[in-house]
Amino acid sequence: MLSSVRRALSVVAATAAGGFAVDSFFISRAEKSVDYAQVRKTIAEAMDDLDYDDGSYGPILVRLAWHSSGTYSVFDQKGGSCGATMRFRPESQDPANAGLDVARNFLEPIKAKFPKISYSDLWTLAGCVAIEEMGGPKIDWRPGRIDAKCKHCCPPVGRLPDASRNADHLRAVFYRMGMSDKEIVALSGAHVLGRCHADRSGYDGPWVRSPTTFSNEYFKKLYDTQWTIREWKGPLQYENPEKDLMMLPTDLELIRDPIFAEISKVYAEDEKAFFKDFSAAFKKLIEL
Repeated sequence: MLSSVRRALSVVAATAAGGFAVDSFFISRAEKSVDYAQVRKTIAEAMDDLDYDDGSYGPILVRLAWHSSGTYSVFDQKGGSCGATMRFRPESQDPANAGLDVARNFLEPIKAKFPKISYSDLWTLAGCVAIEEMGGPKIDWRPGRIDAKCKHCCPPVGRLPDASRNADHLRAVFYRMGMSDKEIVALSGAHVLGRCHADRSGYDGPWVRSPTTFSNEYFKKLYDTQWTIREWKGPLQYENPEKDLMMLPTDLELIRDPIFAEISKVYAEDEKAFFKDFSAAFKKLIEL
């Protein structure tokens, strides 16, 4: 079923110049009986929880929206935001998705309250609500994604970024999605939210000291901090002099690669530019 959705979307994209816009795909498939404003409100009201992590489910909801969309490939037109295939093995067991059962389970009561909304729409909407509630830019979210029925629609495991790799790897992963260098850097700015957990990704710690506030602080930290290799038993990661913040190998590629570095510098100096580009890139991501 998911492949047929992708073929349909391809036709829409290919004929957009003739007047049949991609908007039509979402509008025609949106469930008219869902009160999406109420879904938004319910997510926002449930998001904060002092007993969870840094006091909010917001960061992991963003990660769920990101990972459920970032499997798309322009080459076979499989994966992406339609399908919510992370409900099934093997995608649910992909090491890159470790811990995302927390986000999926968090959203189950909301799905029960609004049963007509697809999981695909709920997961992507939750990510957008989380970004906005944490002070980030408004994301132009649209309904209309449909859910896959079984595990056979899952994309291949291994399509998500590997934090241990370099700039070439980032480009291979994001170019496969149809993303540009600017979009790679902008989307990487979501690392301003949340933290790594040693029992999930193997990595440990937050990128910034305000991990539930969306800002350009991640880019500022990349540039104004002396990052050194952390001496520990876990995978290679970097730490600041105070040893309370961390960066991953792929994070530092954003200031080592000359093209990425030029873009990162702009975002470190201009939060409005970052917000604008992130909003556009995230919208594109969740519509793949």
